[in-house]
Amino acid sequence: MTTSTLALDPHSAERVSDPYAAALKYRLDVVAHTVDDVVLSAGGWLYDRVAAGWEVTVLLPQHRDIRPLQILGVRAVELESWLAVVPSTAWPSQGLAVSADVFAADARVREVVLEALDRHFTEVTLWDDNWPLTVGRRTTTVQHVLSGAARAFKAHALAAAGISGQPVGRTETLLSDMKPGLPVESELVPLH
Repeated sequence: MTTSTLALDPHSAERVSDPYAAALKYRLDVVAHTVDDVVLSAGGWLYDRVAAGWEVTVLLPQHRDIRPLQILGVRAVELESWLAVVPSTAWPSQGLAVSADVFAADARVREVVLEALDRHFTEVTLWDDNWPLTVGRRTTTVQHVLSGAARAFKAHALAAAGISGQPVGRTETLLSDMKPGLPVESELVPLH
């Protein structure tokens, strides 16, 4: 019995993209005011989602230094251009994460969050404290336990953001609507 082998020259091989691959990935869209806020509040959770195969996109009012986000494996997109392309009635992701500051400052983001809370196929995750009762009643406090890799990458992202001396804890505390029946089970743990 002989085994045939195929030698591939990596320099001559073409990259073949699968048009269906993007449709098969879970997507998490994150809306925030600053890179620092994202990294401090949810950086470990975002890294762990990327490591689990999710496509994570951070939407910011304007591009700044996005190196900390790149360290976490997420991509950054300008919020205005993204909102112009994706109408709020067709939010395409399985996950939406939003900071309280952006929710308070932008009526379009508020509309998207409130619509997503009503949809059964989008997990809504929030951070910071200043949420109105209409949102607060529909969410519960949850924690994400960071993997060892997430803690290491978050520490590097914090350093790249110029935030030194900030310890990286084992957990990140967020708010989530914890919808039953989502297409993917959440790793967020409710705090009761």
